[in-house]
Amino acid sequence: MNLNELPYQIGLTLIEGIGDVNAKSLLAYCGSAAEVFKQKEAQLLKIPGIGAMWAKSIVNSKDVLNRAEEEIKFIEKYNITPIFFTDENYPTRLKYCSDSPVLMYYKGNADLNHEKIIAVVGTRKPSDYGKEKTQEFVSELKDSGAIIISGLAYGVDVLAHKTAFDNGLSTVGVVAHGLDRIYPQLHDKVAKRMIGQGGILTDFMSGTNPDAVNFPKRNRIVAGLCDALVVIESKRGGGSLITATIANSYNKDVFAFPGRAGDVLAEGCNGLIKQNRAVLIENAADLLYAMQWQDIEKKPKASKQIPLLINLSDDEKRIIDVFSEKSSLHIDEICQTTEFTISKISALLLQLEFSNIINSRPGKMYELA
Repeated sequence: MNLNELPYQIGLTLIEGIGDVNAKSLLAYCGSAAEVFKQKEAQLLKIPGIGAMWAKSIVNSKDVLNRAEEEIKFIEKYNITPIFFTDENYPTRLKYCSDSPVLMYYKGNADLNHEKIIAVVGTRKPSDYGKEKTQEFVSELKDSGAIIISGLAYGVDVLAHKTAFDNGLSTVGVVAHGLDRIYPQLHDKVAKRMIGQGGILTDFMSGTNPDAVNFPKRNRIVAGLCDALVVIESKRGGGSLITATIANSYNKDVFAFPGRAGDVLAEGCNGLIKQNRAVLIENAADLLYAMQWQDIEKKPKASKQIPLLINLSDDEKRIIDVFSEKSSLHIDEICQTTEFTISKISALLLQLEFSNIINSRPGKMYELA
């Protein structure tokens, strides 16, 4: 955290009309949040995506720094950690999501770059079956070492958090409001416990109410922060389906528990499975197998030779080079090393698969053929 930069980093998120995508574009061209505020209107107009209206808004927004200073006093008083897009501790999984937040506020001790992160979401009014499956699933992950994340909402969310506690797992709640409150207030004790065994994360400043429009924004963090997203009971139009759709767009592994045909609370999960937008699972072992996280003794493999790079593009060769030190890589690791976007990486990996140079494995893992 750079204290000199922090007022400008917070201020950048307060400029009217400048969302996360444009904020990242400004950072890329200006070099830092502080430099954004130093630019003249003519210079800002040269940045792709920044038109006359937004350029004028940036130039006339110096007053947002006063609000930023107020927020700094708040985060210092309550020991909150701001996480900016360019910080080393910014979650790598989120970094490659185009609309990921440029700034988040975090209070807790869980590593947001932990090697295994599973999101558990579902209806706010689960049936007895849904409650049972939530508890069974999270309990079965006890020895996996995974971090469980959810939205701290009623129903499946809070039950997943509580079950994680009971089984010694860290759990992180992503909320749709500022950290000066907890919504729903009934979950205040759970949230406080979470700070010592996980954390609370948001991209909203203090004073932000849990308005309906904030929840889909919250959902993109849940979807982007995880390796695997699990849906346990959902109506056809349930909010957890929004999270699943976002996770699909981020190329995440999505899983769902099936339900009884005709059951309203099963329509969402069954629909995801029927449309091939989620993999059917019946227990945690199914997920661990799909993600290749099961505890099995691995036999040493013969080292594979880097293929002769004939008729490959420079971008394809760059991907192949990543495999020189590790034989098997997750797509996020490839993104981090090459600095390509997730969409570009996906297209290149598919082409390399067609050329029989790379093989895909469950859990978004890839290895040389």
